Amino acid sequence: MPHRLRFPDHRAAADAATFASRASRMGDGAVRLQAASGTLVMTCAPLAPRGLLDSTPTVLGLRASTVDPELLTDVVVDATALVVSEDPLALTLPDAAVSAPWAGVAPPRGGWEPAGTLDAATIATRAQWGIAAVAESVPRDAGDDAVRAVRASVWGAQDAALAGLPLGVAFAAFGLGFIGGAETVELRTAGPWTRLSLRRGHVLVRGPVKTGLTPVRATGTAA
Repeated sequence: MPHRLRFPDHRAAADAATFASRASRMGDGAVRLQAASGTLVMTCAPLAPRGLLDSTPTVLGLRASTVDPELLTDVVVDATALVVSEDPLALTLPDAAVSAPWAGVAPPRGGWEPAGTLDAATIATRAQWGIAAVAESVPRDAGDDAVRAVRASVWGAQDAALAGLPLGVAFAAFGLGFIGGAETVELRTAGPWTRLSLRRGHVLVRGPVKTGLTPVRATGTAA
């Protein structure tokens, strides 16, 4: 594993550190780093199932940036360990990698077909609604299993305002800071995957979405 990630300028390094910081507070706190031919792809999983009975959808956040063209790596690390070093053009890396089951379920690199658009403001509104719904639904002194059940129910439900995608895609886009103002978000599909492309990054969800649920309406309640 390389000891650092070196970027062409300090802004790129700072942006990568910001993504890692946000990823550390979502999901399992791990980040996959894939670097080749001068491009670094950073991927995290704000939502992912834990076990066969967990109905939480797999929702990934992805950000790409320019990096040292000689860097070649594919490793999963603890996001909290990715920080700007004494060199403002570089991020330090931990000595050891971590395990993340979601990292073995990679979306395709090509074959994406247009599938419509969404408005960034709608995504932000639905994310805020979902965050409030989770907070209101979690019982006091709830254990981890109860919290995960509530989160799976809210974030895994199809949302009519999001073209039937799980509400969790809004949670990922909002929590990772991908929504920065007025923007039309492009939707594309490839096999079981759907990708939402924003200026600041991409959100990917692996389908099919949960069936047998009443889609969540903008003024409704979580299924």
